[in-house]
Amino acid sequence: MAKQQSGIDIDLGNRCSQIAYGWAKKTFDFRPQSSGSPVKGLDGAFSNVMDFHGVKIGMSSDGIGTKIELAERTGIYDTLGFDLIAMVADDLAANGLETVNLSNILDVDFLDDRVVDRLMKGLYEAAKFARITVTGGEIAELGNRIGGWGKGMHFNWGATGVGVLPPGNEVIDGSKVKAGDAVVSLKSRGFRSNGFSLLRKIMRENFGENWHLEPYEENCTWGEKLLLPSLIYSPLITDLLKEKLSIHGIAHITGGGIGDNLARVLKVSGFGAHLDNVFDPLDVMLKVQELGSVDDEQAYRLWNMGNGMLLIVDKAQVQSVLEFVKGRGYQAQKAGEIIPQAKIELQSRGMKRKTLVYEVE
Repeated sequence: MAKQQSGIDIDLGNRCSQIAYGWAKKTFDFRPQSSGSPVKGLDGAFSNVMDFHGVKIGMSSDGIGTKIELAERTGIYDTLGFDLIAMVADDLAANGLETVNLSNILDVDFLDDRVVDRLMKGLYEAAKFARITVTGGEIAELGNRIGGWGKGMHFNWGATGVGVLPPGNEVIDGSKVKAGDAVVSLKSRGFRSNGFSLLRKIMRENFGENWHLEPYEENCTWGEKLLLPSLIYSPLITDLLKEKLSIHGIAHITGGGIGDNLARVLKVSGFGAHLDNVFDPLDVMLKVQELGSVDDEQAYRLWNMGNGMLLIVDKAQVQSVLEFVKGRGYQAQKAGEIIPQAKIELQSRGMKRKTLVYEVE
């Protein structure tokens, strides 16, 4: 169904990722054990981790995807840096790594120095928020190999982040998850950088080619609303771990939604989760669901539906975690608990509240 409505086949994407990782994994023996060997037990994790003489370092690469078209349509370029860093640094944070530096690559059809300046200003602001140093990058002019909306500079933007495991910490891989642990949800403030192919399709079908100019509410268009930058969780996770709070697993809710991403964490332990109190979808998400007649099954597969990250914590420390998160300016609530059965039961809060079930395998 996801492919029929959005043009994106999530299951096919997962299979292609598994193929790519399968070939990459064959290279793990190329490095001597004494000089940078992959940490075992992280198959399918959010980032990769290498052990360099006891110092654990991780890397993660990602991009913004078709959300870039929103910037082309609105002329607002200085928020995309938050999306780029969120996609990279929050994947590293999901394994307990603190992102220390980032390198980015900007592929363009032709150069516009004004657009480049706005993009890099936004990256600077996001890096400042996330406490990350931008140490490298490249701008490549690729002519008609790059396309986009309108007549301005078109581009793709990706980045690779390097994270380190703070001394005394262990990699968070889900192996310590146990039945009875609590699941805490961190609220998102928008669609982040996932599911925009379907979003753009729904907008075009309802409002025409210039849908980005359609009013969403007073003083805000649909284009501006959907462009809302991603909230970056990585500095919060770093600070939580410094407090020595018992976090047993972390799921970054990106493409694949709660079901796919939480299952990646739980498959290590073989447990499941009962989630009956996740955050409600944001109003804009419910409006998009209604406009596109998107059922809850697909909505929760493509979008975060108001839940940007899930933390699995010791049940005795739930209140301490919630208070700490609130003190850092984020919103959190207990969303459920870990169960012995290898399945995720999610009480959806979209247009039709129903129980969605995902296998953990």
